[in-house]
Amino acid sequence: MLEVKNITKTYKTGDVEFQALNGVSFTINDGEFVAIMGPSGSGKSTLMHILGALDTPTAGTYLLDGRDVSILSDDELADIRRDKIGFVFQSFNLLPRTTVLRNVMLPLVYAGIQGIEREKRAKSALLGAGLEEAHFEHKSNQISGGQIQRVAIARALVNNPSLILADEPTGNLDSKTGEIVMGTFQKLNKEFGRTIILITHEQEVAEHADRILFIKDGKLVEDRKIR
Repeated sequence: MLEVKNITKTYKTGDVEFQALNGVSFTINDGEFVAIMGPSGSGKSTLMHILGALDTPTAGTYLLDGRDVSILSDDELADIRRDKIGFVFQSFNLLPRTTVLRNVMLPLVYAGIQGIEREKRAKSALLGAGLEEAHFEHKSNQISGGQIQRVAIARALVNNPSLILADEPTGNLDSKTGEIVMGTFQKLNKEFGRTIILITHEQEVAEHADRILFIKDGKLVEDRKIR
């Protein structure tokens, strides 16, 4: 599904160059749950931006579903993000005065899906993310942090992407709520076969995945299978 070949990312400020990634290579198959782990400054955020089609590498190749993402234009990258990738962020990024259901329907508006079908897909995604129907008409500032993150997961699912990319999804949650959210990711992976890449700096969060890629100083230093 996803293949990274010798990816390098170099940033330039005037005459100064900084190499954020240096020759990173790995493959992730359909249906895998993989955590990318590393300390601050390790390059994992840069790698996340490349995997999410938010940036392109300086050198190397990134294939997603057989397509070389590393050479696409900005418009083509936007299409990839809309059609292939569901994002879940630490900061949730929901509209606070809008209902849960409408928050999840929003990506479908941009995709040109009609009203009745939008609502049907949004409700299905919310149920799949583990949110009870009683909360669908609540505004996102009227529910708990764990429920908000499940809404964000549903929004990531609603376009049926081939890849879910979660960036520190438990970072704003207490440990108990974080466990519930990670359980949601595991369910989506095991029961629904979703491919999930989790970015984290926390070992206990990473261990919910089946495999951990360790990034340090811009290099892949370990690829560990957990289960």
